[in-house]
Amino acid sequence: MGDSNILKPGSIVGFCNPLLDMTVVGDQNLLDKYDLKSNNAILAEEKHMPLYEELMKNKNIEYTAGGSAQNSLRVAQWVLEKPNVTVFFGAVGKDKYSEILKLKANSEGVDVKYQYSSEKPTGTCAVIVTNNGKDRSLCANLSAAETFTEDHLDVPENKAIIENAKFYLVTGFFLQVNAKAVQKIAKIAFERKCPFLFNMSAPFIYQFYMDSVMSIFRYVTIVVGNDEEAKAFSDGQKWDLTNIEEIACKLSTFDIENDGHRLVIITQGEKPVLVAKDGVITQYPVPKIPISNIVDSNGAGDAFIGGFISKYILECPIKTCIEAGINAGSYIIQQPGMTKGDSFKI
Repeated sequence: MGDSNILKPGSIVGFCNPLLDMTVVGDQNLLDKYDLKSNNAILAEEKHMPLYEELMKNKNIEYTAGGSAQNSLRVAQWVLEKPNVTVFFGAVGKDKYSEILKLKANSEGVDVKYQYSSEKPTGTCAVIVTNNGKDRSLCANLSAAETFTEDHLDVPENKAIIENAKFYLVTGFFLQVNAKAVQKIAKIAFERKCPFLFNMSAPFIYQFYMDSVMSIFRYVTIVVGNDEEAKAFSDGQKWDLTNIEEIACKLSTFDIENDGHRLVIITQGEKPVLVAKDGVITQYPVPKIPISNIVDSNGAGDAFIGGFISKYILECPIKTCIEAGINAGSYIIQQPGMTKGDSFKI
């Protein structure tokens, strides 16, 4: 099957919280000031609101079109080099930030079908990079992203895209915003026998939103997460497992619709990527990157998923898909923010 048959506009659809990422290099004092941890992702509370104003005064701040799935789709577009293969859905405000987001996403080939809220401003995410780029603390103020309603999926133009897609991507972050919308998407993917990839997103999802996760998990055909997220899932299910390989194996056979098969992919930083299918583990080594080359670890997981999808949609072998994911993640941590340089090659 040639690329032209596969890579139609709207082949890959992603659903998540579109956020304007605000990235700065920080230090422990900044983290302590706002009660943040160095390698973590949280949702903003009232005490975090002054943080965004503070970051905007930093002359070295970088703005990028963020939000986990939007990042992944941008990377997939970099690899596929054919515009509008990916379409992104999420809610934004009617403001200059959403205009920046749309412009940036479109310029990288991602088609966006935002739902516009007149009540709240576009969401933002503070990204504080520490430890010479190895650690990053994310503090997301979802704002308008939280206003997504499932009727946006029924707008005729959107419905047509969703019902003709070949690959579906959702995130734990989006599940926390609108579980009903994700349930609807999951069932469409299942009925159409199309891959449905779930990005595990962050450990807090499995501490506070496990019921929502379990409402869609039986439909999930591909799970991608890191070792911390896998542990949090195991703890949330009270599996009493600490070995990541054992957790990955269990995830691959746990609660699947109609005796289906689930591919589970767990990244472990510089350790090998673990891939579990039907309870069998395969390991894929990750190339060693000199610490001096690591600029910013933010977005490595999103980039991995983008690289993976870009080969999976072309029906490449799993090994090729995983290696594309590893290469994309390795590339991103050597860039400031989720940016594509001239040297990009997967």
